[in-house]
Amino acid sequence: MPEKLRYYILYKPYRVLCQFSPSPGKLTLADVLRVPEDVYPVGRLDYESEGLLLLTNDKRLHTQLLHPHFAHPRAYWVQVEGEITPEAIVPLYQGIVIRIKRKTYRTLPLPVDAIQLLNEPPPVPERHPPIRYRRHIPTSWISIRLYEGKYHQIRKMMAATGYPVLRLIRYAIGQLQLGSMKPGEYREIAYQQAWLALQT
Repeated sequence: MPEKLRYYILYKPYRVLCQFSPSPGKLTLADVLRVPEDVYPVGRLDYESEGLLLLTNDKRLHTQLLHPHFAHPRAYWVQVEGEITPEAIVPLYQGIVIRIKRKTYRTLPLPVDAIQLLNEPPPVPERHPPIRYRRHIPTSWISIRLYEGKYHQIRKMMAATGYPVLRLIRYAIGQLQLGSMKPGEYREIAYQQAWLALQT
């Protein structure tokens, strides 16, 4: 049992690995924050994804958030290539077949309020480096809430519908929110705030 339970939230920047151990040529969490040695991220965001990351040495919180049985929601803003339509996202509600590590997997069906087409981009900072825009191809933003976290799941789901992901930002874990944080910002939070991640 650690001497003191600690909880941190980080806005993980683009192209930062979710690990503290060094990786040649790539930034890691050790390059963007300083936390006690027994503190680790709860779950992961892939190298090219951004947004809310919770870190703690509270093993009970780790277990509650990562065990599939508990199915806590995680919410994302997703920028995709193309002008997405309501019809295009219907398969996502029903569950869609994707490939994960050479195996076929059908994603879980989603509630009717789990996906929203956004008329305006969400209030997020510009990415560095910025998205490379293609003049004649529009982009769209959606909000999507998942109750599972398979490898590159959102990227694979959107690619299967014909709308490749350009930018992916996690803005909530349960009721724990990214808020007005900027990429690379982090802060220690209280036990009560950290456990908002368990609230649906």
